[in-house]
Amino acid sequence: MGFPGGRIVSSLLYVFVIGGGLFFVLAFFAGLVFYLHPLAANRFFERRALKRAGSLQARLISVSTGNLTLWEAGGGPAVLLLHGAGDHAGTWSKIVPHLKGKYRVLIPDLPGHGGSEPLQGELDIEMMFTAVNELLDMVSPGEPVTIVGNSLGAWVAMLVADRQPEKTNRLILVNGGAIRGDYKGPGLIPRNLDEARQLMSVLMGEKGEKVPDFVLKDLIRESQSGPLMRLMANPSKMGASLLDGKLGGIHQPVDLLWGGLDQMFDLSYAKRLADELPEARIAVLENCGHVPQRQCPAAFTAALLKILENFSGD
Repeated sequence: MGFPGGRIVSSLLYVFVIGGGLFFVLAFFAGLVFYLHPLAANRFFERRALKRAGSLQARLISVSTGNLTLWEAGGGPAVLLLHGAGDHAGTWSKIVPHLKGKYRVLIPDLPGHGGSEPLQGELDIEMMFTAVNELLDMVSPGEPVTIVGNSLGAWVAMLVADRQPEKTNRLILVNGGAIRGDYKGPGLIPRNLDEARQLMSVLMGEKGEKVPDFVLKDLIRESQSGPLMRLMANPSKMGASLLDGKLGGIHQPVDLLWGGLDQMFDLSYAKRLADELPEARIAVLENCGHVPQRQCPAAFTAALLKILENFSGD
């Protein structure tokens, strides 16, 4: 009769080998997915980070543009966070933990982005405004919110302030706005690696972190049919929603929180906004680019909290 402990050891070795093999197989395929589809993988992890940050599970809100995915966290004065074109709610995942203790944070995927409809077909700025306008009626009726908007989100925020001034008490515009820019750099839909590298340099600055080629290849692939391409399908519609010459009608306080390395909406654009808005001030994040909440979250969060706390103390 054999030693029974030997069978136990053999069983444990079997489990270890099989389990370990399974782990390495899963790790291999996870790495392969990340390598082939890094942007999708990044979105997945950023959205998981929203949950870990204490956000509620995403819920669907029905608006006239289709179902809108909304994340919500915390309590207190409401702060609406609007992402940019081609982005999604997860862009704010590193910011939410620092806000939810004092503020009710509302984070939608804009139409055609993330989990929000329409998932196919043309998009335009009016759809973005309509969805946000109706969302505010549902989640903050009669209570104005502070709107923090990055890039396209800043444009939408300004439209809300202009058309529905009772719905927002303050704007914080992050590298974007509703007036025409004078950008003359590389196209926003890169067709090859050279164009993608140039675009990243414009957005992140010459000193910004270099993006690996496998990520740039995924960017090229996604951008050919992604939300930004859908938004650019009808430029005349986009132009009709600009507010050039009309900013004097926005009377809410406006803070321009600007990544100083951004070459698409550079500091001259921010200064034009500040000159035309009745009540605006600029805070520059020197070492940040077009999406500072993702590129330099610590500096961005500190500046954002300072703005919010100063407003709360007004």
